[in-house]
Amino acid sequence: MVTQMSKRAAARLDALLDPRFYRALCDPSRLGIVAWLAAQRAPRSVSDVAAGCCARIDLSVVSRHLATLRDAGILEAARDGKQVLYRLRTEWLVGMLRGVADAIEACCAPAPATRHPATKQA
Repeated sequence: MVTQMSKRAAARLDALLDPRFYRALCDPSRLGIVAWLAAQRAPRSVSDVAAGCCARIDLSVVSRHLATLRDAGILEAARDGKQVLYRLRTEWLVGMLRGVADAIEACCAPAPATRHPATKQA
């Protein structure tokens, strides 16, 4: 019988291993968008993002970057009239990054420091 706790752990592991998350964060332009939106602390439109952090990138490319980040769960989108406003899901992103760090630490804890045989102590 699978316990509720193990179901949650499996779901968390699936989320940590979702390739969309890593693909979304592997592009320098998307990382710039994430950093810029984090500094804004408020939802912003595609044109705001393009003007604020992606001045050299075509608006349609910025829109695709935002869609990739949204599809990965990193951003939330809400319609405001004709505009779509994007907001960083800060708590979720922090939780994901912390979960990745915890998983790496749990499975790959550093070995205790050892002294090299050729090293002499005084």
